[in-house]
Amino acid sequence: MPESLRPTSCTFKAPLSWNVLVSNTGGALLVSGTVTGTGTTECARCLEPLDVAINGEVEGYYLLNAEEVEFEEGEDEEFEVLGEDNTIDLVPLLEAAILVDLPLQPLCREDCAGICSDSGVNLNEQSCDCAQKRAQADAEFEEAKNPFAKLRELDL
Repeated sequence: MPESLRPTSCTFKAPLSWNVLVSNTGGALLVSGTVTGTGTTECARCLEPLDVAINGEVEGYYLLNAEEVEFEEGEDEEFEVLGEDNTIDLVPLLEAAILVDLPLQPLCREDCAGICSDSGVNLNEQSCDCAQKRAQADAEFEEAKNPFAKLRELDL
């Protein structure tokens, strides 16, 4: 999985609360509920710790007897088949609900300035002149690429 598409890492200081309801719909079990709590991740720009509220929706659908159900070709199968032990593992459902609820790019604040890519300074806490130095160096480089730049120095 590409780095940019990996889920945000998150730690939890306290256990999350979860509540699910399992309903028998005839040939299947429907699992629905919520998982709530607070997780700690890092700001996507400045990498400072950031608390995020978790309020995920838990969903699952488990067929009781898959042999009795006929599916059309290409039909989207968003279900699991209940195992022979008739138990439902809630961990994948809870993890999925948490991952879906986490922000893709968590920010400590909307106007977070991030970290300077040259000096590593947290731009929310202090400033640096790296951007000006980089702009000047880029301008000098562009000027040096011009084959006629030396002609400006001629005194005609």
